[in-house]
Amino acid sequence: MEIKKITPKQLDEKRKRNDKLFVLDVRAQEKFMNDHIEDSYNIPKTSIFNFEESEDRIKEVLSKSEEIIVTCTTGNSAMKCAKILAEHDYNVQVLEGGLTAWKEYLKRENI
Repeated sequence: MEIKKITPKQLDEKRKRNDKLFVLDVRAQEKFMNDHIEDSYNIPKTSIFNFEESEDRIKEVLSKSEEIIVTCTTGNSAMKCAKILAEHDYNVQVLEGGLTAWKEYLKRENI
């Protein structure tokens, strides 16, 4: 199953256009609390890896009709989580390079 990637610039453009999307951060809660993309929501990867056990919580937060951008620090865990979510019919993309690339993009663009 091929998961699409989205660049930090594409995500920024979607956010500026107010496109309906949901940014899902799959890092540990402590890391999320320390730093995250504005208006993103945290479900730690351990919950997604144990999808069946966490399904009720995930369903409360995520909508299958929404575009979900999955992110982590570098994109590796996000890709694993995106594949699991896609198997359950969620519309997912992965932020290429994760939060690290996002912060670099913001710095480069002086945002």
